[in-house]
Amino acid sequence: MSLRLAALSVALVLAVPALAADPPAAPAPKGAPSTERARAYFTDSVLLDQDGRMVRFYSDVLSGNVVVVNFIFTRCTEACPLLTRRMNGVRRALGDRFGRDVRFVSISVDPEFDTPQELRRFAGAQEASFTGWTWLTGAKEDVDRVKRRLGEVGENPGDHGTGFLAANVRTGHWIKIRPDASPAIVAEQVRELADEDGKRGAPGTNGPTAAR
Repeated sequence: MSLRLAALSVALVLAVPALAADPPAAPAPKGAPSTERARAYFTDSVLLDQDGRMVRFYSDVLSGNVVVVNFIFTRCTEACPLLTRRMNGVRRALGDRFGRDVRFVSISVDPEFDTPQELRRFAGAQEASFTGWTWLTGAKEDVDRVKRRLGEVGENPGDHGTGFLAANVRTGHWIKIRPDASPAIVAEQVRELADEDGKRGAPGTNGPTAAR
């Protein structure tokens, strides 16, 4: 089986509706640019990165980028370090495309404990401190809003999903990747996302719920 076919065999289409408890984003005005509709969906909730800087989730983290996203919490001693090592393997497999064409985003599901300092400590302990890899926390209500938009429904930190989300935000193409996919396969999928600009129709603007 070719690497491309193997990659496709582990990619899952995202079909996670927003929770009923989360009010739908206000519809964008008719004729508004697709970026405005995407911003309305994902929200510009203000979060904190590992250096304590305030960032707007859509405008500063997602917009215009190809991203790989996962969920972690620093008090996790088994799954989260393993997932971070897997992400690091993907980073190595991407070579010089990491940080240039592809960015990583790790979001804490335990924001009341995970301060920027805790995230920075965790990233350092996992040898995952790189330009191009953003670690996010913030006020719980803001993090929860972002989690719901990405289809993460677990309420307790230990219940979070262990798969990866990958997207070309420019085209609106989101995919979900199994956590046991090899770094080489994940990197191949992400390269395909990064190379698809101009090969698709009108960009999607409704986030992961509209992923193909």
